[in-house]
Amino acid sequence: MANFLAQYMAMQLKKHFFPLLLLITVTVSSQKIWTLDECIAYAIEHNLQLNDFDFNTQSNKETYRQSVRNLLPVVSGSADYSINFGRSINPEDNSFVNTEFFSNNYNLNSSFDLFQGFQKINNIKASKFLYKAAKEESLQQKYLLAFSVMSAYYDIQFIEGLIVISEEQVAISQTNYDLVKKQVELGLMAGADLYEAESLLLADKLLLTQNENRLKAAKLTLLQAMNVVGQSDISVQPELVSTETGISWETMVSDSIFVKAKGFMPSVKAQEYRVKAAKKQLAATRGSLYPSLTLQGGIGTGYFETITDTLGVTIPFRDQIRDNTFRFIGARLDMPIFNGWASRSRVKQQKIAVERAKNNERIQEQELFQIIQQLVQENDALRAETQQTQKGVVAQEIAFSIARRRYEKGLINAIELGQAKNLFATAQNQNLQAQLRLRVNISTLDFYRGLPIFNIN
Repeated sequence: MANFLAQYMAMQLKKHFFPLLLLITVTVSSQKIWTLDECIAYAIEHNLQLNDFDFNTQSNKETYRQSVRNLLPVVSGSADYSINFGRSINPEDNSFVNTEFFSNNYNLNSSFDLFQGFQKINNIKASKFLYKAAKEESLQQKYLLAFSVMSAYYDIQFIEGLIVISEEQVAISQTNYDLVKKQVELGLMAGADLYEAESLLLADKLLLTQNENRLKAAKLTLLQAMNVVGQSDISVQPELVSTETGISWETMVSDSIFVKAKGFMPSVKAQEYRVKAAKKQLAATRGSLYPSLTLQGGIGTGYFETITDTLGVTIPFRDQIRDNTFRFIGARLDMPIFNGWASRSRVKQQKIAVERAKNNERIQEQELFQIIQQLVQENDALRAETQQTQKGVVAQEIAFSIARRRYEKGLINAIELGQAKNLFATAQNQNLQAQLRLRVNISTLDFYRGLPIFNIN
């Protein structure tokens, strides 16, 4: 009866458990694995801070378009209806009357600037440069976001590597614990040795748990950078990036990378456009010192209750509108003579603005050069560090293997074995960190060399 019950429970377990296990496996395997390009593309599309820069670009674009439209003539129309009380002027003969009457006036006026010291032309050019600068600044923010996503992406890979190392350490400690437990049972080791082995095992399990928590925090950082809503986990695909740049150290220490980066970096190009815009704004400000010539013209008519015929009857509205029509055309010349040196002061202020824009351009170039200089220096240091840590991993692995055999023979205690194991794990961590830092360094240098690291339009 007991055997039959056991067989029945086993059959039910297979019937219900294995389909559930298959469902879980399919669900886990169907989780999307994100590449770096996909993470960056999603972040750029959904990042709210980028929207503000896009709005600024659209605003500058509309300002530029309006500066072009400002070349068109200005046309305005007006109409009024008024009632006069008491002593008023009769519009028919300009005499004074004391009667109440109403009137209508209709006017259509137009003006066209013939010359304003080329202010409008220079304003068009200035607004166009500002529009281009805004576009470059928006692109710069996309690059900064891409670097932020890349940093979070590689942090996940680094911590995932730490977890693999921690799992290996737990497995080693578990094997050692099992061995010590058998030795204790056979009377070949003391019970204290088992407690020491258990302590090492628990310490490794704690480190594994801490790294798993770090991985959750790193994934949350990436999800927040991407602005992913309603998701708390993400799987990233390891990026197979070579640690070879294909360029020599002599080439990197030269200014070749800086020259290439200066030609396409949005931050530098944006400041170049702002310098050009400031110069055009200076030219437009100087234009206010020159005379301006404006062509004017218009047409108008009106209806007045006081205009009557010979019989004293008010002339009908249609007739007055036709008969009272007037037209004019003329030109207006404005010549600045003295306004408290306000125009001269604006010119001086704009000259300062030009110099400030030039200084900001030099600051951007200096910052770019310093960043590249630091990256090139770090590249050499990280290469040497990676080589040394790789040698350290090999050496510590051999040392741990020797320590493990000595421990099995009772030549060293568990503490000494734990120290050797920790040194091996530390060497693995240092090598993993050096490799990922070198990978990020090479990707960043390739970006400044003009290579298509990020798929950003």
